[in-house]
Amino acid sequence: MQSPSVNAAAEVPAVDAPPVVGNSSIKSYVLRTGRETPAQRRAYDLFSPQFVVPFQETSAELASQEPLDFAALFGNDNPVVMEIGFGMGEATAAIAAENPGINYLGIEVYRPGVGRLLWNISERSISNVRIIERDAVEVIAKMIPPRSLAGLHIFFPDPWPKKRHHKRRLVKRPFTEALASRLKPGGYLYMVTDWEDYADWALVELGATKGFANTADGFAPPQGWRPSTSFEKKGLEKKHAVKELYFEAVP
Repeated sequence: MQSPSVNAAAEVPAVDAPPVVGNSSIKSYVLRTGRETPAQRRAYDLFSPQFVVPFQETSAELASQEPLDFAALFGNDNPVVMEIGFGMGEATAAIAAENPGINYLGIEVYRPGVGRLLWNISERSISNVRIIERDAVEVIAKMIPPRSLAGLHIFFPDPWPKKRHHKRRLVKRPFTEALASRLKPGGYLYMVTDWEDYADWALVELGATKGFANTADGFAPPQGWRPSTSFEKKGLEKKHAVKELYFEAVP
């Protein structure tokens, strides 16, 4: 697997007023009620103290909360890539294992998925992954410093296919503006979806977002370093076309 390209030495300009993230009361996800297996529960209990980063809940705590110090969190100065909504963490674990010189911060609200990734981390002795169990909108707004990320992965987000639910889609402005403000210049946003309508939507939204430039003429070619997952294979079995978008952060 070829390593993803990250710009570890990019200059980090000051950002005095990051864009408003959006209405966090409109969620881009629904909490699934899938059964947590004993192995997932055991992995969560054993390894969450080491790999799961707490999110402070109350408004008083949030007011005084400092953004994450990635060097302190990971114990090194390696570039950090965030994945929003990692599901069961198949791709997260595979990419992190192949790229030990890059740190990965996974955001997920589905507890069985967190447990599964923690199990994978343990089984494969992966040390360069941390997890936050929280809505990505809140994490970006409250915990991620401006111009701090080398990359963003959004693999197969909930497409919300019905028109009345499009307001719940994750990849839309002004949230995309907030994402752009958290990337270092030269950092990348890599999105993959098997819903053609959502792909077209995201291409328009990202293309209209200040701070992003498309690296392709439309959709991007597949990235050889991204592993296929069981979720993706199910979509392909249903004849869904997988579309990829690869945008770069610009000053």
